[in-house]
Amino acid sequence: MQGLHLTADLYGCKCSPSLLTDAQALAALCTRAVDQSQLTVVDQKFFTFPHYEGQPGGVTGAVLLAESHLALHTWPERSGVTLDVYVCNFSTDNSAKAERLMDDLLIAFAPSDQTTNRILRGSAEPGTSSDELLLEWLNADSAFGYRASRRIETVRSPFQTVEVFDTPQFGKLFRIDGYYMSSEKDEFFYHEPIVHCAAIAHPGPRSALVIGGGDGGSSEELLKHATIERVVMAELDPEVVRIARRYLGEVHRQAFDDPRLEVHIGDGFEFTARSAERFDLIVLDLTDPDTPARRMYTPEFFRMARGALNPGGAISLHIGSPVFQPGRVRDLLAALRTVFPIVRPLGQYIPLYGSYWGMAVASDALDPRTIDADTVEQRLRERGVDRLQLYNGEIHCALFALSNFYRALLD
Repeated sequence: MQGLHLTADLYGCKCSPSLLTDAQALAALCTRAVDQSQLTVVDQKFFTFPHYEGQPGGVTGAVLLAESHLALHTWPERSGVTLDVYVCNFSTDNSAKAERLMDDLLIAFAPSDQTTNRILRGSAEPGTSSDELLLEWLNADSAFGYRASRRIETVRSPFQTVEVFDTPQFGKLFRIDGYYMSSEKDEFFYHEPIVHCAAIAHPGPRSALVIGGGDGGSSEELLKHATIERVVMAELDPEVVRIARRYLGEVHRQAFDDPRLEVHIGDGFEFTARSAERFDLIVLDLTDPDTPARRMYTPEFFRMARGALNPGGAISLHIGSPVFQPGRVRDLLAALRTVFPIVRPLGQYIPLYGSYWGMAVASDALDPRTIDADTVEQRLRERGVDRLQLYNGEIHCALFALSNFYRALLD
């Protein structure tokens, strides 16, 4: 059953009118296109409908292929055609042949407008959802995706749906409610800047609070600093922690076993409201604002977090994609600036997220943009911070170098 299914709706076709009304002409076109694509005809049937109210009828046709089928219907009164090409990939990958067949037919019909779709059908191993294409929408008009080798586990907690996959590109990765969170092979693109940009700017952080971050990646980065004596993780969903401990060792690298890490299961908003403890750093490693984390993207919570900081402390968080979510980025930066006198946005391409991504550091006094590359390198050495795959002195400075379109979101 595994295969590729292509569909197309064509409008205003500028082809010869006979292709829309003559079964023989249409059959000849389809046979040539199938042969040129090196697919195999098994049988075919084309039928011309009678005239209706003085207008010529359309043609319905189907070509049975050894690889599956081609089907189409013409609408001469609209100069329109609907196309359907499906090939299975059981013994060999016929996808390129299907794409060639569809392209040749599109050229022949010469539509002035068209809508096309590509659907990946079935799985090489249905029991494990092998070859499943995992799509994520960046906004209403843009999506991206990766292929999964197998689905490892899917669980519905009281808060969200958590999924774990093996993937050829990133190794094990997990999603929450259909949104990518972290993966074994690219987690450093996210975790290193969201932690170290603020941590290195601080002259000697000793305590940190991570809100969310149940995969352990942010806590692991904080624990690399020899000055850190205590990290508190406030994670809403125990299933995220369970999933991480079982499958995502390459993300947290046994941070959960470090005695300096204390895990609290529960709402991060309520934890912050109740706690009397103060921290040098607060990392908001959260899902997006349209999730159960929404209350922690508000000025109310930012004021609460500010009150939970020691003097000279800072919070860091991700704020979305300036490319695909500029309104969200603009609103969050504006909300931060109502609370903190220093708000420094930064940007980093994150492969798993399919986009250039925004983060920010906010503080009463700490300004990470004033730290030069040599100071960054010196503090990394003094604190014994190693095993970094992205972050260094030059990268620190580069992260805060914003393009003009990003700067405009601050206005």
